[in-house]
Amino acid sequence: MIWRARWVLPIDRPRIDGGWVETEEGRITRVGAGAPPAGASDLGDVVLLPGLVNAHTHLELAWMEGLVPPAPSMDAWIQSLMTVRRRGPEGGQPEAVAAMKRAAAAMRDTGTVLVGDISNTLASPQVLIDAGLEGVVFHEILGFNDQDPARSVREAWERVAALPTPLRYSVVAHAPYSVSPALFREIARRSDAGQLAIHLGESVEEVEFLRSGTGPIRQVLETLGLWTGEWPIPACDPVQFIADLGYLRDRVLIVHAVHLTDGALERVRQAGGVIVTCPRSNLWVGGGAPRLPHFYASGAPVAVGTDSLASTATLNIFDELAEMRRLAPELTAETLLESATRRGAAALGFERDFGTLSPGKRAALVAVDVPRAERDVEEYLVGGVAARAIRRVA
Repeated sequence: MIWRARWVLPIDRPRIDGGWVETEEGRITRVGAGAPPAGASDLGDVVLLPGLVNAHTHLELAWMEGLVPPAPSMDAWIQSLMTVRRRGPEGGQPEAVAAMKRAAAAMRDTGTVLVGDISNTLASPQVLIDAGLEGVVFHEILGFNDQDPARSVREAWERVAALPTPLRYSVVAHAPYSVSPALFREIARRSDAGQLAIHLGESVEEVEFLRSGTGPIRQVLETLGLWTGEWPIPACDPVQFIADLGYLRDRVLIVHAVHLTDGALERVRQAGGVIVTCPRSNLWVGGGAPRLPHFYASGAPVAVGTDSLASTATLNIFDELAEMRRLAPELTAETLLESATRRGAAALGFERDFGTLSPGKRAALVAVDVPRAERDVEEYLVGGVAARAIRRVA
């Protein structure tokens, strides 16, 4: 099949005005400019680009859509979330699964082809597969006072071993305030079996807790009966904390990073880590705006996620790009688009198949309607694209 478009955006090279993409058996065979080979299908006034990557989301929280309002602080948001979660969906698990299916379909229909999904329950893999989405499911485990870390991690890996392909799986820790040091070390020890990810530097409360062992997080742990006084206060920043536990590894996904210093970001880069930013969620939960220019200035790869429908209005990566453009007008549109495609695919370990329009890559193409008079196509794409203007081509 040959697809002709007014613009073709390969990502790894400059935009082609008046281009075409040839595909065969699900792979890109040629990308060209000018008159296409005979038999081309003309898509009209669209830009053709590689499918997008949502490198961090929580599908299993989709049933909370509209139930957890924005909060002035992450502590307040977490308490609201916990209240809703304890109550559960009115329709039970069927309602939760139906919400996941709607959310996965919405991601697919707004151009996402790859997903990094965080799952405690492992209810999402079949939903992703049924929606035609690929990626990694990160089975997240928690345990602030875990008494048998080796058993917890072994059982987590046994659970994911039984899950269906073609998805990839890994076992990861949630955050510094919800996972014991021993459990962190055990997860890291098994990291050769899968990629690591972690919520890190998401809030000022987290930073305070690691520095002094005090603040709202300590209070929540006490309320839940989890604080025993035996937790060794690390008195360091979040990146140093995970480094000391062996969790700062090559390709580890550092999700959020809102409150990481420039020095901490540099250390992430040196370790080969990837920053995954979710700006709309950060603002929703009261964590604050991510320092996007500093993320990019660090030299670490930056990918894009949406987080969950409990903390943002949509799982549309184009909406996330529009927020990134608002927060960081000094960054180029090309830089932001690369984060949502090429960088995201590499972050999840799918760089051989996704992320650019290059011969040999999967034919996961997305077309976006663009006004005929538009000249700066890249800027248009990061300015807020309506869902109705987006469609999967192949």
